[in-house]
Amino acid sequence: MWQLGLLAMAAVLTMAIGTGQASAAPTTTPGPAQTSDVTALIENLLKSFTVPGAPAPQAVDATKQMIVVTAPVATSQTATLTAFEKDEAGVWKPVIGPTKAWLGEKGMGKAQDNVYRTPQGTFALDQAFGRQANPGTKMPYFQTDTQDWWDSNPQSPTYNTHVRQQASPGGDSENLYNSGPVYDYAVNIAHNPNRVPGDASAIFLHVTDEKPTWGCVAIDRQKMIDVLKWLDPSKSPKITIGVNVDAPKDAPATEASPNGDLIGGVLGNLAALIPDALKGLIPAS
Repeated sequence: MWQLGLLAMAAVLTMAIGTGQASAAPTTTPGPAQTSDVTALIENLLKSFTVPGAPAPQAVDATKQMIVVTAPVATSQTATLTAFEKDEAGVWKPVIGPTKAWLGEKGMGKAQDNVYRTPQGTFALDQAFGRQANPGTKMPYFQTDTQDWWDSNPQSPTYNTHVRQQASPGGDSENLYNSGPVYDYAVNIAHNPNRVPGDASAIFLHVTDEKPTWGCVAIDRQKMIDVLKWLDPSKSPKITIGVNVDAPKDAPATEASPNGDLIGGVLGNLAALIPDALKGLIPAS
């Protein structure tokens, strides 16, 4: 919508130029250089003009897969997990669940090292792994062995990342194979992408052992396999964890311009700017 406003501005500017030329002395005719200057002026106005508050193209959320984990209170050790996918019409539809999920012993909230609490918020899902072979996920996936660790040492330069080495990186680092069947299938919840020491590491969505976790989200083994098969990195999958979280909202059928009310005022302001903008370009009458 605001692009139409810019076109209208160009039209106003062109009409003003034409009027100025028509009212000039009959012997005065704009030369090629003058016409070029006018054209350049119009182009520069269109290119440089920005409407306050207009969303940048990269601001559009590309997420088409969302896992929602919701509990009645923040201290809950269990929650309900449902996976949703957005179709071509922008409508979110449930595709997996609802199913029971286990949270940290201390429920959900601010994630911290050595505090068994599940982080609350919306996070990307980026790296899948497991003791078992890839079950068919499109996500980046590696099959673990005894040399696979998730570094949970806050003093380590590779804190909150996957590393391969024989010895532990130190601290509370987890061996992704020796931790047992809960890591038969898992995907990383990127809750601490800046790897801030102390803000917790090794937070995953993984297979449950029917007990509260150390801060992860855990679900039934087959449901975990279903989730991995469904996840698609091209759809920017995310997970939302919170109290009484609703399903994702459908996109509106038609998107109203957030700047529609500004166009009239912008055109009015442009009219006031025309005399100065055209100084030296329109011959005096």
